[in-house]
Amino acid sequence: MNLATRPVAPQELGDFIEASGLLTYDPAAITRIYAGHPQRLLRRLWQTLVPIGLFLLGVGTDKVLGLLSDQKRARARAKEFANLLVDLGPAFIKAGQALSTRPDIVPPVLLEELAQLQDQLPGFDSALAMACIEEDLGAPVDDIYESLEREPISAASLGQVHRGVLKNGQRVAVKVQRPGLREQITLDLYIVRNIAAWLNTNIGLIRSDLVALIDELGRRVFEEMDYLNEASNAERFSELHRHNPRIAVPLIFKEATSRRVLTMEWIDGVKLTNLEAVRKLGIDPDDMVEVGVSCSLQQLLEHGFFHADPHPGNLLALEDGRLCYLDFGMMSEVTRESRTGLIQAVVHLVNRNFGKLSKDFVSLGFLAEDVNLEPIVPAFESVFSQALEAGVSRMDFKAVTDDLSGVMYKFPFRVPPYYALIIRSLVTLEGIALSVDSDFKILGAAYPYFARRLMEDPDPQLRLSLREMLFDGDIFRWTRLENLVASAASQDQLDLDTLLDQVLDFLFSANGGMLRRQLVDAIADRLDALSWMTLQRIGRRLPRPLQPPLLLEASDSFDQSTYLDLEPVRQLVAVLQQLPGFSPDLVFSRLPRLIREPDARRMGLELAQGLAERGVVRLVKAAAGVSP
Repeated sequence: MNLATRPVAPQELGDFIEASGLLTYDPAAITRIYAGHPQRLLRRLWQTLVPIGLFLLGVGTDKVLGLLSDQKRARARAKEFANLLVDLGPAFIKAGQALSTRPDIVPPVLLEELAQLQDQLPGFDSALAMACIEEDLGAPVDDIYESLEREPISAASLGQVHRGVLKNGQRVAVKVQRPGLREQITLDLYIVRNIAAWLNTNIGLIRSDLVALIDELGRRVFEEMDYLNEASNAERFSELHRHNPRIAVPLIFKEATSRRVLTMEWIDGVKLTNLEAVRKLGIDPDDMVEVGVSCSLQQLLEHGFFHADPHPGNLLALEDGRLCYLDFGMMSEVTRESRTGLIQAVVHLVNRNFGKLSKDFVSLGFLAEDVNLEPIVPAFESVFSQALEAGVSRMDFKAVTDDLSGVMYKFPFRVPPYYALIIRSLVTLEGIALSVDSDFKILGAAYPYFARRLMEDPDPQLRLSLREMLFDGDIFRWTRLENLVASAASQDQLDLDTLLDQVLDFLFSANGGMLRRQLVDAIADRLDALSWMTLQRIGRRLPRPLQPPLLLEASDSFDQSTYLDLEPVRQLVAVLQQLPGFSPDLVFSRLPRLIREPDARRMGLELAQGLAERGVVRLVKAAAGVSP
């Protein structure tokens, strides 16, 4: 079987940058390489700077004439810029995609157009693809595959995919990198980086470090061009999610994988956006979206290793009800500190504590430590207050991010690279979900997971955040606990056993002292109130001459308010009873621990003491003729 129908010259497969030995992104090395080959740089400069210059000339003219104040004209120019990036090639497309998640740099109208960039391109010559496979794997195609389709089934900016069968009968997808890609990407990055350096130096309105943005993009693209790195990412992702029965990851066949060729298990599935095909599999599209959202949040907040490009082509619904992830070239990591910071920010958002929310943006790297936060706090309040009126579960993510983009553009925000990829991932995921359910709210879907992490995670900072969520100053709010537990309970993967242990660990920890005191005071108040209310009812059934005067003076409103105070506790008990897997045995099995806990015994003594003190106070007041 000879799949290559024409001979391929060695220079067609060659790559100037690879020949120079540059396999990782190194700006200094790239500068040295092109300093010795100016003709390559000049040729590409002509191909790129002329159309860019003409576009900037047009925009400048519109600016001088005041035409950009017209929204239609501004949007037309934004769309023209996005199309220009597509025409200029893969590096510019990826730069535009990176900018689409940078509201601190890009005005909102341009942000929307860049967010719609697609990197789909026509495939390249199949003869080149077959020759690349043979060169990289060191054997004829016939010796590696039983069969391999000549025509690609899909193509993107970095490569194309062919369908084939290994010698053992395993059906596979073979991804082949576009020849000469590394040279084109590297040269374009070099040009864009120098343009960014000039803009940073000469345009005072640009606060962010554009060169750092390009360098981050360069590192990501070089990682994406290394299929051995993608293979390792896929295996790591598979290992992290091996206990999740709803997630599938294709197997990687390393014997047929190299830097420019990736052979993986062929997966039969349908895109989540093809609703009719998903339903034909007997699968509810809403269920698939819920699996995807839950998995994405687990990646982000639990594992810290997440898929940064979950577009429709990379998410397939399988016949057995699993969701399959594809293409692990663009992955990113979030540190433990950043994951904790994100959850803390959600706590402050829900509690409408915009002062602490602004400090969260400092700790997360969005704002420098010396930035004056005073004008930013009311800006946050303006953006979030109205959205929060409908509740977190109904917040419009796009509307909020659009408004927040305006704040970031106005104030000296710097979006960290990891956050830019998080936004890219969540925005893409929300777009898929909205194609399934037009009423989908990403924040509503995410909050139950945040609640679960807040209640289960043993991180000391999150334990403090849990206290902050449950207390209003020094007052314990039962309704907040009820809402938090109810939200966490909506998660299918809620580990109730672990959750109860975490609650007890926190309650009897050094940081749980305030909570223990509040619980003792709250229970003492309720028991005292119930005792007084019961005494009133008994006293009122006595003959009139025998009824104490204070019972005659007590109003019925006291009874009603006491019942209202008890209602959140009753609701919380009802919520606990409805938790998946809840049974009285879960509580009874922890009684031995409660008995052994010194703080539990101390709480019992304090409760008895509190009830006695309240009883004495009532007796004194009664003796003095004062209503208790």
